[in-house]
Amino acid sequence: MTATVAESCSCTVSCPCNFGGEPTKNPCEGNRLIAIKAGHYEDVDLAGVSFLVTFTMRSWSKIYVSDTVSDRQMRAVEALLPIAFAGFHRGLLSFTKAPITMDFTEKRVRFSGPESSVEMEVLSGFGGKPVKVMNLPSAAFQDYTQYKSVSHKHASDKTTFSYSGTNGFTSTMDVGSK
Repeated sequence: MTATVAESCSCTVSCPCNFGGEPTKNPCEGNRLIAIKAGHYEDVDLAGVSFLVTFTMRSWSKIYVSDTVSDRQMRAVEALLPIAFAGFHRGLLSFTKAPITMDFTEKRVRFSGPESSVEMEVLSGFGGKPVKVMNLPSAAFQDYTQYKSVSHKHASDKTTFSYSGTNGFTSTMDVGSK
């Protein structure tokens, strides 16, 4: 499976969890978008499936799968949660279909679901080029580009949070069964 991952959390830039450390803010609150470009689970094609995970790390999560997926794709994503997306199935409060919006440009990333929204801007490095981190030790964090949140929000009956200026990133997830 190959997917684009975009996330913003409450930690400072750059989030130490992605580098093997612990969050800089506890509890860590975040939103992660996973947009599958290619892949399958058993005989179910997952290309085009996207989902948004809103979470308080190690506590709870809500998962919104794009309302455009088929029932078979929905069941496949649910079956993959404990395998490919470790941790998000623990404390799962809801797993539902919902409208998800995504907009990726060269300088900004925006995504949202029913209770959450994220806007983040790329961090520029030397010569105005995006800050990239290469060769991270996880298949979920390849072609890692550092962002900073402009707005990172969630409001539900479970909790409400709102941040600006915190961690954000995009990466490519490239995983497969052996």
